[in-house]
Amino acid sequence: MGMSVSAGGGGRGGRGHRRRGRHHALISEINVTPMVDVMLVLLIIFMVAAPLLTVGVPIDLPDTQAKAMNADTQPITVSINSAGQIYLQETEIPIEELVAKLQAISKTGYDERIFIRGDKSTDYGTAMKVMARVSAAGYKNIGLVSLQEQDQ
Repeated sequence: MGMSVSAGGGGRGGRGHRRRGRHHALISEINVTPMVDVMLVLLIIFMVAAPLLTVGVPIDLPDTQAKAMNADTQPITVSINSAGQIYLQETEIPIEELVAKLQAISKTGYDERIFIRGDKSTDYGTAMKVMARVSAAGYKNIGLVSLQEQDQ
């Protein structure tokens, strides 16, 4: 009995059988590079988009030569837009509810810093009415917010 040995590795099917086996074998390695590329692109998109998501009351502040204030705590902000609407932080409120809402959200009582922001075209009487109500309620640390003048 003789047996022949071929260069194809012998057995049933020879080389053809091996090729078919290679095509159907599972690949057990993961290519991480495309995933890292996608994550870096998403990171850049979120870093660029995050500052644009800050929401506030759109107010056109007047310019002054005053220096910026350094502060460690966030003040309570009362804003008055050009239409005369009053906002406490970002919530619109009627002027009659201003003092009650201030007392409800102030953490340090009457020593709380309160900034009043008024649009350039805001009626002076409305701004003074808001300041008078806040001052009459007992708050002593009231400030007006403006933009610093830019050298042209």
